Amino acid sequence: MMRTHYCGELNEQHIDQTITLAGWVHRRRDHGGVIFLDMRDRDGLVQVVIDPDTPEAFAQADKSRSEYVLKITGRVRKRYAGTENPNMPTGMIEVLGKDIEILAESETPPFPLNDDFTNVGEEVRLKYRFLDMRRPEMLERMRFRSKVTSKIRTYLDKHGFLDVETPVLTRATPEGARDYLVPSRTQPGSFFALPQSPQLFKQLLMVSGFDRYYQIAKCFRDEDLRADRQPEFTQ
Repeated sequence: MMRTHYCGELNEQHIDQTITLAGWVHRRRDHGGVIFLDMRDRDGLVQVVIDPDTPEAFAQADKSRSEYVLKITGRVRKRYAGTENPNMPTGMIEVLGKDIEILAESETPPFPLNDDFTNVGEEVRLKYRFLDMRRPEMLERMRFRSKVTSKIRTYLDKHGFLDVETPVLTRATPEGARDYLVPSRTQPGSFFALPQSPQLFKQLLMVSGFDRYYQIAKCFRDEDLRADRQPEFTQ
């Protein structure tokens, strides 16, 4: 089993349970022979403690660096008095690591993914987007967007609206911007257009009797970039 729990879901109810985590090394600290690893996954952070009493696990932790991918099995315990971290959802507990497997090593990231993330240019972030999206700030934005769309769907479903999908490959229609065109393989010389909005399909649904429907639709407009314009957006 790759994991039994996500890092961010652990709390005092899990004390004395043996659990398995899988995630990235967010931060590593060596305090006089005891190694502390802040492990991170999509759910948050948790502190893992590895002491020399488990030499194999200690050796693996000693080799680990930022963004190494680890699988850790250990026991959840309450933190000692005075070491709690009220700023972390998991700050009242820690995991005493007993077994560590390095799933993937990592080179030094081009920018820090922890609290030291400052003044990193957008071009660098986009070049290494897979790293940028690991940051807790970006994860929280993705989670917030998911919650918003979930609330929208729940509300509209309760009021009898139907969730519909409309075609993405369609014909060009007069709109306020240029269309993105996709050549047809089966009809040489002909092109599909990506929709600037699903307006025609919405009108088709209305005259067909679907008076209550909704769609979270991808739209495409071949426009120059501006502060309030993007070539691909959701409406």
